[in-house]
Amino acid sequence: MTTDPIEAGARAAALRLTTPRTPTLTADVEAALHARGASTRPDRYLDPVALGSLVVSVATLAWGVYRDLRRQTPEPGREVVTRTVRIRLERADTPPLPLTAEERDRIIEVTVAETLDATLPEEDEPEP
Repeated sequence: MTTDPIEAGARAAALRLTTPRTPTLTADVEAALHARGASTRPDRYLDPVALGSLVVSVATLAWGVYRDLRRQTPEPGREVVTRTVRIRLERADTPPLPLTAEERDRIIEVTVAETLDATLPEEDEPEP
């Protein structure tokens, strides 16, 4: 059974990013994952699954960036993937979320890391 790195990364990021301020983040991510195949998207991220939608969007973008960069180099660095995701999100024509720059950067960094961890084999585990 193959694990979808977008789903696995978004779920793991939600677990790491859940705080008393964002207690429903894991449920919001599940709702956003369920809705990601829908033909219509919300116009804004200010719906009840706003942060969950952002996490899923970052995981989706991180996976795409990673795959694109692998065409150029066998193992693109996390910093490169994270920076590319950040730049692409800044260029996207979406309404801004009510987040500080630090909160947004943490969401991006954690979600990219978790998505890549879901994609890459464990370095400490021996090859079968």
